Amino acid sequence: MTAITPRAPNCSPDSFRLQSVTPKGKERDEREYVINRHASTGGIQRFKAGHHGAEHKLGAMIAYVQQEKRTFWNTRVAEWIKELVELDQPGWTVEDQLHLEHDDDTLQLAVFSSSHTRKNGLPGIELRHLWVEMN
Repeated sequence: MTAITPRAPNCSPDSFRLQSVTPKGKERDEREYVINRHASTGGIQRFKAGHHGAEHKLGAMIAYVQQEKRTFWNTRVAEWIKELVELDQPGWTVEDQLHLEHDDDTLQLAVFSSSHTRKNGLPGIELRHLWVEMN
């Protein structure tokens, strides 16, 4: 996955490409939609830390699915979050999992929601995730 610059800072969006092969680079992590082990640049990780949407209780992430299908990435993201919980990664709980709200094969998109606690006295944040298949 590759992080792409947020489009509208006042509504706290973030966007990513979901692809099976992570681009090369020493600071890259295949789990970038969720977390980056090398930096605080993972998608959900940024919202949890307050780097995005610190003043908001609602944020959005858009994923452009460029390889595989939405179901593949849903399973993959769930596994990554489960691993963080099992490894007792600070701040990660089972409540961080994504929940499918809508899936449309005709439009090739899925909508998920997730709720997250945050650090530094910030209120929790609800994220809406829009995944669009581009392959």
